[in-house]
Amino acid sequence: MEIKRTLEIKNEEETRRFGLSLAEELAVGDVVALIGDLGTGKTALTRYIAEGLGIKARVNSPTFTIVKEYRQGRIPLFHFDVYRISDPEELFNIGAEEYFYGDGVCVVEWADLIEEILPENTRYIYIEYGDKEGERIYKCSF
Repeated sequence: MEIKRTLEIKNEEETRRFGLSLAEELAVGDVVALIGDLGTGKTALTRYIAEGLGIKARVNSPTFTIVKEYRQGRIPLFHFDVYRISDPEELFNIGAEEYFYGDGVCVVEWADLIEEILPENTRYIYIEYGDKEGERIYKCSF
């Protein structure tokens, strides 16, 4: 995967600005794959993408439900957390393909676990800890 830009995000406000900016670029059918270790800010980024889409509901990780739907924004958001998926085929049983090719935007946390079934036009964001404590580095492939 070619990394097209790298952002150093030093705090929560910068994470918010990035999420809001990203939301402005998103359209129906977009899939955003978030890849990063535990605690790197995948859910926080998703929360700010949702805010940028006009979603007022509290966004939290769908770890046990796998997907949460938020339909009250300018574009529906389908938030996946596939950490507990042992086989990518399990997602087809919950209708993931309908979400990926449906009427909204999908954000998938732990997307590296199901990369082989993600649509070809998926936008990948790799999140790493930076050199300084608390700093995040977002590497974007779009």
